[in-house]
Amino acid sequence: MKKLLTTLFALLLTAGLTACTSAPAASQASQPDESSTSSAPSQKPEENVELTVFAAASLTETLDEISKAYSEQHPGVQFTFNFDSSGTLQTQIEEGAECDLFLSAAQKQMDALEKGGFIDPDTRIDLLENKVVLAVPKGNPAGIKTFADIGTDKCSLIALGNDDVPVGAYSIEILTSLGLLEGLENSQKITYGSNVKEVTTQVSEGVVDCGIVYATDAFSAGLEVAETADPSLCSQVLYPAAVLKGSSHAKAASEFLAYLQGDEARTIFEKVGFTVIDAESAAK
Repeated sequence: MKKLLTTLFALLLTAGLTACTSAPAASQASQPDESSTSSAPSQKPEENVELTVFAAASLTETLDEISKAYSEQHPGVQFTFNFDSSGTLQTQIEEGAECDLFLSAAQKQMDALEKGGFIDPDTRIDLLENKVVLAVPKGNPAGIKTFADIGTDKCSLIALGNDDVPVGAYSIEILTSLGLLEGLENSQKITYGSNVKEVTTQVSEGVVDCGIVYATDAFSAGLEVAETADPSLCSQVLYPAAVLKGSSHAKAASEFLAYLQGDEARTIFEKVGFTVIDAESAAK
């Protein structure tokens, strides 16, 4: 009996030692294989960026189209646009409005923002060139064919941009060059719009006999062009662009600005009548 108990005790002791020695191996086997997990690097998703772009009203259609194409290629980038006269946009920026990228329809507004320290001068470029035209409603009921006709009985009312709007400043240049401005003002033949889109609408709706707008706006609105202003009548129409110093997304804004100078954007700009300025000559 005593021998039997001794044998059983020995067997139990052996089993216990076996379990103790095998436990670490089992525990070690349950740990994940670090070599297999470390070989697959984690993929950081593209950061979501919402770019706020202030742009001259004459860029509405083209930038809407271009931004959609850009967002398809860069899903992490979305856009918020503020389209208005360049003077209004300048004032909003100076008053602290959040903006990443500014595209003006004239140098005057960009010059003021650069002087005030609002833009990054290293990013400033001349992006586009436009033309100023005399536009008439479909069918041209008044029979206006030239800028000179504005000073005749053919024109009873003309739409212009305000003098603080780039297209308005160009219009004043033209009418002053032709010696027509004072006579039109005295005879109250001028109605004004706060930006080029308002002028275009007045012509489209036929409430005026003609209006002075950009070639691109006349094209987008389906207006007839009676005459295009040549360099003897007004200054070259350049559109400067720059990233704002206070931008929270300066890198993304710079990348989009570079895209605007590329072939895909060029096709859209040129379709409505803009000329894209060569990137090398555009740099200041």
